[in-house]
Amino acid sequence: MRLATFNILNGRSTKDGTVRLDRLAGAVRSLDADILGLQEVDRLQERSHRADLTAVAAEAMGARAHRFTAALTGTAGATWVAATGAETPDGASYGIALLSRYPVVHWQVLRLPRIPVRIPMWLPGPRKVIVVHDEPRTVVIGTFRTPFGDLAVANTHLSFVPGWGAHQLRRVIHDLAVFPEPLVLMGDLNMVTPAAARRAGYRSLARHDTFPVVEPDRQLDHILARGRLGRVTSSRAQLLTLSDHRALVVDLSDDQTSGSVGR
Repeated sequence: MRLATFNILNGRSTKDGTVRLDRLAGAVRSLDADILGLQEVDRLQERSHRADLTAVAAEAMGARAHRFTAALTGTAGATWVAATGAETPDGASYGIALLSRYPVVHWQVLRLPRIPVRIPMWLPGPRKVIVVHDEPRTVVIGTFRTPFGDLAVANTHLSFVPGWGAHQLRRVIHDLAVFPEPLVLMGDLNMVTPAAARRAGYRSLARHDTFPVVEPDRQLDHILARGRLGRVTSSRAQLLTLSDHRALVVDLSDDQTSGSVGR
């Protein structure tokens, strides 16, 4: 079984600044994932040709089940509002998605606490303070019927604001506690290795730098596990033709022995 997580930057390439649906589809096909978590996903946005990027990815990977969950609704670069889950299907939105080649048993969505005000944040690179307004964050959880048995997989994109992402992660772990093992948490957690696994109390299935896409020097994207989930046979941070992140990929064998962490 292959697991992957990929922050797709709304399908945009940092090389030419454009969104091409064929390029996104090709990237998803090259991952060849059985379960795939995507972050920064557009739906019906002008900047991505008013396409449903989740549907593009689902067709490319041959997904039997997929679920897009909006964090924001409205037009990118104009007026955003927090999504509530009651949006009309023909409205523009932005969020995360979870896709699977295995049949889904059920879906669940969690909405995470957000900072309600703008806050100053220090950027060490350019050495300046900027004022940010963090966007709403969500979690989509699918329970899939896999060769490993029923497997719950949670995908999320946590806040980049120092400390607040850790607060959101604690909320995620608290809410996931009711799910039986094994369980996988994947996504752009916006925290580095090994802090993500330590704070979650899960084990990391892969340790590879994923950001920035060229000469990455930190791991922001993670695949974490709780419970017995077979053996990790390989893992990698895969360079693709779009995004400012690399995709994180983990291959698991079906023997029910606890796997070592890939590097």
